Amino acid sequence: MRAFSFPLLILLLSYSCSSASQEKAGIAIERDSVASKKITLLFAGDLMQHQGQIDAARTASGYDYTACFKFVKEEISKADVAIGNLEVTLGGKPYKGYPQFSAPDEYLSAIKDAGFDILLTANNHCLDRRKAGLERTISLLDSLRIPHAGTYINQATRELRYPLLIEEKGFRIVILNYTYGTNGIAVSSPSVVNYINKSIMSNDIKAAQALKPDVIIACMHWGEEYKQLPNKEQTSLVNWLLSQGVTHIIGSHPHVVQPMELQTDSVGNKHAVVYSLGNFISHMSAPNTDGGLLFKLELSKDSTTYVSHCSYSLVWVARPALTGKKNHMLVPVNISNDSLPPAARNRLKIFTETSRSLFRKYNHEINEYTF
Repeated sequence: MRAFSFPLLILLLSYSCSSASQEKAGIAIERDSVASKKITLLFAGDLMQHQGQIDAARTASGYDYTACFKFVKEEISKADVAIGNLEVTLGGKPYKGYPQFSAPDEYLSAIKDAGFDILLTANNHCLDRRKAGLERTISLLDSLRIPHAGTYINQATRELRYPLLIEEKGFRIVILNYTYGTNGIAVSSPSVVNYINKSIMSNDIKAAQALKPDVIIACMHWGEEYKQLPNKEQTSLVNWLLSQGVTHIIGSHPHVVQPMELQTDSVGNKHAVVYSLGNFISHMSAPNTDGGLLFKLELSKDSTTYVSHCSYSLVWVARPALTGKKNHMLVPVNISNDSLPPAARNRLKIFTETSRSLFRKYNHEINEYTF
């Protein structure tokens, strides 16, 4: 597979992405002519495609996911940078859901159309279609000019594109991405998957620091499935990442939301830590798995870069079985009462109340917003 021209991608995007090797090579990076003092980042959890979603999206001519993102598209699109966890491969036909995912190509187009700017690919399902699936997923991301982090066709490509540096509105933001594992499927050479490995991560953080970023954000695929509190491994790794120079940490994988907090270090700097964003869109229906959250992180910059605001918004998945509609729909939890039938409204209420109860007890300095 021929790798696309990354410098060309930079010039075609509304913001630019680069790597340490690019800057060393002296490649010119296009910047905004007037730097803003604020930037808003928006993080979403697991973008999944279970069989029920694939079947629901099927049409006579292909697959249509337009309705899925109708009620959240505006919120995603208005963020300066929106980032999601792509927890499927785009491995081609036959399209399959759990346990080894391969989503229709139209799904990726819908994700881009919904407003996502960057996708994360290091997760436990990234090798579901083995080497060919990993390569095809990357090829499609590249063809749609969607910057991504976490998996690579070979080490040379990783060295070129990673750490992922976003330059937008006068900010330099590094994105790192790692997974705890790949469901027992070994990565085949020359493919590269970013696993959670302190030695590798330490080197990556040093490479990130060499780019002189304003912040370094580590997106971690970790934790225990269906557990609403982080385990000791997660909390220990948070402490280690912060000690190494990571600024903020965003987690995924448990398929349920976990608490979030602003930690203040010894010199007064604030570090956002989100242990799990939960599912963003899926076909899962077990308690607490039928929704997730959008995490909004606003950074400001004067003589230093700091968190000026951060908050979360709960989003629920309305499945066809509950709504009578053809497709799954992502809805904000404050959607008007007449928008959903009683059965769906009741399930949304359970998810909302359970999540809010958890966050009231465990969140620190991070509150809810609605849209």
